[in-house]
Amino acid sequence: MPSVTGNRFQPWLDLWDLVPDGEAFTTEYTASWLLPVRRRGAPAMLKLAAVPEEIAGGALMEWWDGEGAAQVLARQGEALLLERATGDRSLLDMSRGGEDDAATQIICDAVEVLHRPRAKPLPAALTPLDVWFKALAPAAAAHGGVLVEAHRAAQALLSDPRDVVPLHGDVHHANILDFGERGWLAIDPKCVIGERGYDYANPFCNPDTATALKPGRLDRYLELVSRRATIEPRRLLMWILAYSGLSAAWYLEDGQEAKFDLSIVELAAAALAQTSV
Repeated sequence: MPSVTGNRFQPWLDLWDLVPDGEAFTTEYTASWLLPVRRRGAPAMLKLAAVPEEIAGGALMEWWDGEGAAQVLARQGEALLLERATGDRSLLDMSRGGEDDAATQIICDAVEVLHRPRAKPLPAALTPLDVWFKALAPAAAAHGGVLVEAHRAAQALLSDPRDVVPLHGDVHHANILDFGERGWLAIDPKCVIGERGYDYANPFCNPDTATALKPGRLDRYLELVSRRATIEPRRLLMWILAYSGLSAAWYLEDGQEAKFDLSIVELAAAALAQTSV
């Protein structure tokens, strides 16, 4: 990754009296630039968002106020200053190293905290789930097949929402980090609002193809998450079908291959067909 240059980060370093503490980087999971820094000697992370949904996510992070998510230390425009995760544990490593169920439980516990009611007005920039799903209908019309089933499941869920809360919108193994004594906390939300079940669908599609498509994993995930999050297994399966269809639609919309996501759609659709209504 490129070294830190003054052009990108310097205004914020000056504004918030920050000292660089590493190299700038970006990841496949975010459309932002990040820079480890120190603020009054304490470790922090400076994030510069590159797209509107990432900027809106900062408002939701601020609304959570460090409860279930990294604490926002400062926010202005595209820039977000967060406490930095300094723990040495990784949900990615756990899931790939034989502790997939334990990683899933940690994710469920973290999401539960994010979904707790707060006695204050909601952020203004929350995107409703029916808007969030706008790419699925044209993809189903254009490509047919299992995407039609994913769209049908999405429409059923969106027409009858339950337990509506501000959603993280992008819950996966790399967005729940080890903050040491503060526990496992979320980063990089998308600022969405809708039924809480949506946030439990994305983790099934992670952390990678080999894990997600492992025989028996779907049944195990449904049992564990439905019990831990108190969600009906069939409804959770519908969310997995709808979400994986949406993910495939996003890839197809960008002209990219969606083979993995479509495999999840097929898996979820087949499992749903075997369940009772």
